[in-house]
Amino acid sequence: MKQLTHYDIENSQKKFPITIVCDAIRTPENIGMCFRISESFGVEKIYFHESSPSIDNRKVINTARNTINQIEYDSYVNFEEVITQLKEEGNTIIGIEITDKSINIQDFNFKNHEKIVLLLGSERNGIENINLVDETIAIPMYGRNSSMNVIHSLAITLYEVTNQLK
Repeated sequence: MKQLTHYDIENSQKKFPITIVCDAIRTPENIGMCFRISESFGVEKIYFHESSPSIDNRKVINTARNTINQIEYDSYVNFEEVITQLKEEGNTIIGIEITDKSINIQDFNFKNHEKIVLLLGSERNGIENINLVDETIAIPMYGRNSSMNVIHSLAITLYEVTNQLK
């Protein structure tokens, strides 16, 4: 067995009809990792709230590596306006959030949706206005803790979505 390097691997570099909206994420490392994870899974675009750490932040740059230049991104001021715009463009808004209506991620059929927005809530308060989403999904957990880091949730969700859509 030989361990491979980045130079030994050629990924298919496929894009999926997935957009990420980050609802006021405040941690620079989470912003950087959002770029990295999203680029790895072929996400089309990311939206960040204007109050989130910018791409000029040293921690964002170090965490994201060069993926900031490899994925389209934009910022927004008004959460409700960006969600309304994305819905008008034919997206299904799916919140990664624990609610009384959440569907376990492995039971959700992502193939039934032509264009998907995955909505990430802030680290402390979750999704600002949960009533704007079309669906919510939850990742089953088996320990005592009921939540995990927002970017870990994104990575698990993107794996499941792209696994279904590929």
